Amino acid sequence: MNKWTRRTFIGAGTVAGGGFLLGVAGFTFAPGRHSLVAADAAAKGQLTTWITITPNNQITILIPHCEMGQGTPTALAMMAAEELEADWALVHVEEAPALDAYANGYIIRAMGGGYVPAVLGRGVDYGAYKMAEWFGLMVTGGSTAVRGTGEFGMRVAGAAAREMLLAAAARQWDVRAAECVAKGSRVTHAASGRSRSFGELAAVAATQSVPTSPALKDPASFTIRRTSLPRRDLPSKVDGTAKYAIDFTTAGMLYAAVEIAPVQGGKLVAVDIAPAESMPGVKKVVKLDEAVAVVADSFWRARRALAALKPEFSDAGHGAVSTASIFAAFETALGAPPGVPTGAAKVVTADYRAPFLAHATMEPMVCTAKVDGDRAEVWTGVQDPLNARSVAAKALGIDVENVRLTNFLLGGGFGRRLPFTFDYVDLAVRVAKAMSPVPVKTIWTRENDIQHDYYRPAAMSRHAGALDADGVPLAAHSNYTGGGNREAVFMPYAIAEMAAAEKKADHPIRPGQWRSVLNSQHGFFKESFIDEMAIAAGKDPFEFRRGLLAGQPRFKAALEKAAAMSGWGTPLPPGEGRGIAVCESFGSIVAEVVHVAVFPTGRLKVLHVYAAVDCGDVVNIDSATAQVEGGIIYALSAALLSEITIAQGRIVETNFRDYPMIHIADAPQVSTAFIRSDAPLGGLGEPPVPPLAPALANAIHAATGIRIRELPIRKTPLTRA
Repeated sequence: MNKWTRRTFIGAGTVAGGGFLLGVAGFTFAPGRHSLVAADAAAKGQLTTWITITPNNQITILIPHCEMGQGTPTALAMMAAEELEADWALVHVEEAPALDAYANGYIIRAMGGGYVPAVLGRGVDYGAYKMAEWFGLMVTGGSTAVRGTGEFGMRVAGAAAREMLLAAAARQWDVRAAECVAKGSRVTHAASGRSRSFGELAAVAATQSVPTSPALKDPASFTIRRTSLPRRDLPSKVDGTAKYAIDFTTAGMLYAAVEIAPVQGGKLVAVDIAPAESMPGVKKVVKLDEAVAVVADSFWRARRALAALKPEFSDAGHGAVSTASIFAAFETALGAPPGVPTGAAKVVTADYRAPFLAHATMEPMVCTAKVDGDRAEVWTGVQDPLNARSVAAKALGIDVENVRLTNFLLGGGFGRRLPFTFDYVDLAVRVAKAMSPVPVKTIWTRENDIQHDYYRPAAMSRHAGALDADGVPLAAHSNYTGGGNREAVFMPYAIAEMAAAEKKADHPIRPGQWRSVLNSQHGFFKESFIDEMAIAAGKDPFEFRRGLLAGQPRFKAALEKAAAMSGWGTPLPPGEGRGIAVCESFGSIVAEVVHVAVFPTGRLKVLHVYAAVDCGDVVNIDSATAQVEGGIIYALSAALLSEITIAQGRIVETNFRDYPMIHIADAPQVSTAFIRSDAPLGGLGEPPVPPLAPALANAIHAATGIRIRELPIRKTPLTRA
């Protein structure tokens, strides 16, 4: 009860206020989220909200989350199939449609709901679902899917369906359900030798009430989870049949290219449309408040005609904003270094800077829309199809029920396709409305995509630490600007005085949720500074950290595992170094060691990254490993190369030539180890990112003596004097 948070209280209170939660003598009366089924559930063989079994013994599991390369739908289906005791070969996985019934109901659970008292759990889940339904949230992000929907939704749904099938068999055979066993998509009564498939029992099973609190399997008996089953999305991606929003076509479709006001908040002032309208294939030039679009019979023709226009945009009063002005404001806001105890033997101070970053998904933003009167169809790829549907309806001024949205596979998300970033959907439906009833596909170029993102915030942090005569840390304080929260600034070390304070400095660059959110900046800040304190204390950075983690066994175990994997402490050739860092985010602890070589010319080669991950437990080992590897590579590009800069209020970078990513030849070897603990399930899509930049910077210092305090690293010369 001591961790009953304000967030979970709000969830339960909202349910109670709406009449869905009635607590009497310790009981909670609320529908199980997994028990909400269609009126014709029996006819369809729908046993629980997400699980349907047809007479031919095929199992369909609907997943209320998108696939954007992370393997979540497969993992969630594995969690349901495990409890169901299904034959995995008979399981079909589909993304749930963008309908209110599939709104996510486990966000509270994933964001601290492991602390919800059991008696209130169902009420909180149902309340969160009703809130998600009300706000139109079907979100995939924040590493919440497996630890929320999976643990509290899919597992329970699978277990409930299993109990329903056992009860159906017992009723048909006139035996006790406890005498029957489900295994491999069949129910067997050993005493009589009778056996029936799930498909043969499903229709009868679906007529029963869905159990509210089914018994879950003992993890020791898992046969599907903790394995490396092939992901269901991979074959189509390999053979090219996978469909992304950019692949979608429909009869009579036209194409639109857009130019958007280059300064955020700017408006279209004037444009001469004649040069474009006279060009081959052009159907119309559409003027919008903040953009101009050319609609043509091919995207190439639309782009070519758009290039012939010379639109004039206002700058919303932000024309003087630059990277330099923003960081100057950060400097002013931070003020003097934070104070430390007087009488310390040594005081350590340092400033760190992290730039704005774009998401730079491999598939740029794209949306096709068809508007016909007060109805619309939308085809896109988003991390929240329900919210995108609402955005389309609002932009068109029609009822949300009159918008049908089809969500495709995502060519990357990383937060760019989260709710409240659907400007590309808003813009596309307005263009399509101008061409009604003809469908129009609006494609953003890479230039559109990079210059009109919702950016990871630039940030700056000013640190001061104190050490006694024996090198024992007495204090570690910081002031920071650019955003932060309790999770991001948390340090697990046993230091007597620790504090972090935010200093505000406003700017007009619109922020977004970038992979690992604020942890990516603060991971670099705090784990670089603790390394600097270790060096100032004259101690090995690994041993220094370990000595401060006696009260944090999960952090200590991850740190020790990563060090052991890397051979920490063994001699390295001149010019090579290892760096270490450990961070917690989204319920998971990740320690990483980076091994680098820095050549006399200053050329840097990242040789190997070792990651030790405590995410509680792992559902699909191969998929989990891929997520760690993907997070490390994504973070490596950002740490080494990527930076968004501003001049005259607008984004300078335009494409991968000036916003580069690392290439395959530059990718290090990555070794991953998972530590199974008693902790609740943690996330995996985001936690590998925060430790990478500081571990890399610390490795460079070990190799060269050069301390990196500003990202990207390419801005700091690595040639040794």
